[in-house]
Amino acid sequence: MSFPSVEHQLEVIKRGAVEIVPEPELVEKLKNSRASGDPLKIKLGCDPTRPDLHLGHSVILRKMRQFQDLGHHIILIIGDFTALIGDPTGQNKTRPSLSAEEIKENAKSYLDQAGRILDRDKTEIVYNSDWLGPISFEDVIKLSSRLTVARMIERDDFSKRFSSNEPISLHEFLYPLAQGQDSVHLRSDVELGGTDQKFNLLVGRDLQRADGQDPQVCLMMPLLEGTDGSKKMSKSYDNYIGISEPPNDMYGKVLSIPDHLIYRYYELVTDLPTEELPGIKQNVSADPRNTKHDLAFRITRMYHGASAAKQARKHFEQTVVNKEVPDDAPEFMFDAGSTHRLLDIISDAGLTQSNGQTKRMIKQGGVTINDEKIKDINHEITFTEGDSLNLKVGKRKFAKLISP
Repeated sequence: MSFPSVEHQLEVIKRGAVEIVPEPELVEKLKNSRASGDPLKIKLGCDPTRPDLHLGHSVILRKMRQFQDLGHHIILIIGDFTALIGDPTGQNKTRPSLSAEEIKENAKSYLDQAGRILDRDKTEIVYNSDWLGPISFEDVIKLSSRLTVARMIERDDFSKRFSSNEPISLHEFLYPLAQGQDSVHLRSDVELGGTDQKFNLLVGRDLQRADGQDPQVCLMMPLLEGTDGSKKMSKSYDNYIGISEPPNDMYGKVLSIPDHLIYRYYELVTDLPTEELPGIKQNVSADPRNTKHDLAFRITRMYHGASAAKQARKHFEQTVVNKEVPDDAPEFMFDAGSTHRLLDIISDAGLTQSNGQTKRMIKQGGVTINDEKIKDINHEITFTEGDSLNLKVGKRKFAKLISP
């Protein structure tokens, strides 16, 4: 198989990357691959701890796709075994482990959504329970002997908890070993991960070296900031843009990011050619509003198609710019003379995910009726014949309340 030049491959691979350890070894691997015609094995492990993917996840999946487009073999590891341990990475305590059934359901959802980015036909999908599950306790002891406690404490979250006298369970030390053993089993050439995964990726190098293998190169991608502009994108922080959420919501959420993130989003989560990126910086400075609209259109088009992206732009202009109720807003009928709590109307209409969220939005002024903010969670509506009320919940949810 023929590959592009090493220089071209490096340009693609390094786009948006924070660190490559060590880069000279990557260059050597690319040269050898090009000379032999054999693709590199590119590994990405994902623990199916969440069923939904967002643009933050897409950063590393898009890097996998770039390797794929360059002709290399990508391996997506579903960490059904490691998810049973619970990775404490980036946390001050270990994440809760999941049941086998939860892992199975999350993995299915993960693969369905990842398929929007990766070429599924050219993606090898494996489950690390296949090789980690059969390991005996004797094997675990031998594997543990290859790393010292001092080496483990070098990991940032472990060192902070140790210095603060916070408990660290022994099983947490096994997580990096398990992830590293994935690299040994697959004989990976390159492993991808976020910057918070650097320690785990380097453990893979250590274990491969101890096994007599050529150690993998570790490529770290940045953690994408969410719509708040500061914290990493996360459903927990409610600052995420899901890759499978409706086009109108996706378009509107992209427009809500602060201007200083426009270029970063173009670089990390779009398919804009690299040579066009410098022009984006100029556009952000000269016309951030329209540049952000172009970004929202491009991202929405990537996941939903051009027609849906055009409709999402029209919806935004209609509802936000012109403050109109969209033509496709759902209608709900109420008998004349009947009285209903606004809280119940919103929840029953499915405009929020829970009563708790509804209460928060009302208290924060995020609910309006005919453009009038309602801040009383006990607010009631008594309908009269001929009523046609426009209900808005948050920035993108609408409904028409009608009493014929």
